[in-house]
Amino acid sequence: MFLGHFGVGFGAKRAAPEVSLGSLFLAAQFVDLLWPTLLLLGVEKVRINPQALPGPPLEFVHYPISHSLLAVFGWALLLGTVYYARRRNLFAALILGALVLSHWLLDLLVHYPDLPVVPGGGLDLGLGLWSRPGLALGLELLIFIGGLALYLRCTRPLDSFGKWGLWGLAGFLVAIQLANSFGPPPPSVEAVAWAGQAQWLLVAGGFWLDQHRRSVEPRSNQDIPL
Repeated sequence: MFLGHFGVGFGAKRAAPEVSLGSLFLAAQFVDLLWPTLLLLGVEKVRINPQALPGPPLEFVHYPISHSLLAVFGWALLLGTVYYARRRNLFAALILGALVLSHWLLDLLVHYPDLPVVPGGGLDLGLGLWSRPGLALGLELLIFIGGLALYLRCTRPLDSFGKWGLWGLAGFLVAIQLANSFGPPPPSVEAVAWAGQAQWLLVAGGFWLDQHRRSVEPRSNQDIPL
């Protein structure tokens, strides 16, 4: 799951218009932003297997700190607490915490049973939608389009950057998803980790884009320019 997480980030702007899109992206993708660093440090492990079952050519061998359900609860609490300490906005902090949790729940839909419930535990979950690649990709696109539509309804551009930058960012995210789905396997685990680190640029793009759009309370579809 990649595109769906960013779709949830876009859509959350409707619930928390005062929160920057960059912060929403950060929360929705937080555990996948943490994971590459843990890979580079050797704390967590993934194996490249081009002959793996349908889905990404990766076997997620060990990632309890970033992707176990209990750890994700902890990251959600931490991120929400940090935001509340800085902004004193409890509702927004809860939204950010919920976005962190949403990552695990969306991953649960597509992953094979490799998502640990607790670090070091023996119970791994996953509903395995990756076994039906067309359906998995369709779900990602559906979540993304729905979230983007909500973002369009509750914001409007302040300038041309706010208008065309949105479509540029959205198109870039879709291109990454298609490359992940149909491109060749990565050459090494290090390449996977550094590509994951590049997601911080997408978070930065969310902060930049939000500076060129403003939140509105839509009255009708006709009132909100794209």
